[in-house]
Amino acid sequence: MSRRPTLRDVSVLAGVSPKTVSRVINDDPGVAPATAKRVQVAIRELGYRPNPVARSLRLGRDDAIGLVVENIADPFFAEVIGAVEEAARERGMFVIITSSGYAPENERVAVSGLTNRSVAGLMIIPTSGDHSYLNQTAPRLPAVFVDRPPIQHDSDTVLADNENGSRMATRHLIEHGHRRIAFVGYRSHIYTTRLRYQGFRAAMLDAGLAVDERLVQFDGMGQQNSTAWLVKLLEADLGPTAVLSADAKTSLGVIRALHLSGRTDIAHISFDDFQGAESLSPPVTAVYQDPKRLGNQAAELLFDRINGETGPPRRVVLPVKLIVRGSGELPPQS
Repeated sequence: MSRRPTLRDVSVLAGVSPKTVSRVINDDPGVAPATAKRVQVAIRELGYRPNPVARSLRLGRDDAIGLVVENIADPFFAEVIGAVEEAARERGMFVIITSSGYAPENERVAVSGLTNRSVAGLMIIPTSGDHSYLNQTAPRLPAVFVDRPPIQHDSDTVLADNENGSRMATRHLIEHGHRRIAFVGYRSHIYTTRLRYQGFRAAMLDAGLAVDERLVQFDGMGQQNSTAWLVKLLEADLGPTAVLSADAKTSLGVIRALHLSGRTDIAHISFDDFQGAESLSPPVTAVYQDPKRLGNQAAELLFDRINGETGPPRRVVLPVKLIVRGSGELPPQS
């Protein structure tokens, strides 16, 4: 056949009506299994591909989901995106990805652009502090929030166990003899940073240790800030003997500061693993949260909603684990 096969061609070959072919394509459970199999064989034999434009007009939505991320180039978010795309491909759908950057107002613009394209659902890694706009922008559109929960909006959410992961890392440092532990994070208003600090603080208090505010820094956005802060701190009296960094970007700044200062004897744990961590000297102990699992779980929830799942919003918290490599096990130096 020189031309592109049509739905009618499939119906003729399978010996059924065009309407039955359409029902099989749309996974209608009311079609007899033998009939559905006959149609599927005809589709494969002809190499038929449904017209996505016609399908979207018929269903009132596109065969796509929208994904809003803070930064597409971020390695962690890139792995989340990859997992979501794989899950979408398995369902015959594709993903429209847009980056909102670090300005909260950009998120609303990105969401509006996706809803105007009639996507079937939304997946959002949020930066905004108020998601009530979704009640007007996309009141009936399925949405799942990833890594951080929505604020003033009810939606399915998939998170990592940030607080317990940070508590575990801090306790690990304490068990190796550390009492002066620094915490450096990336923007205190970010949900993940805030919970990781809470876990750090809780572990210190559980051990009967005071949190020295001199050893806490929340302006770790970018490697240069965390590097400059820690270099200065290491020069002061009663500096830290260990550091917990709250994300991979901040961790790279911490590592640079330790090497610039010649203080690779300082214990260090990174919340978030990163490429090359095991190759450094010393290799970096890290709290690992699985970005692929995060993306897979979020996709499962979203496609459930797209397929008609009802019920109250679901909140899934995925466990994290400590990868011991050496930097977090260094003893305190006098």
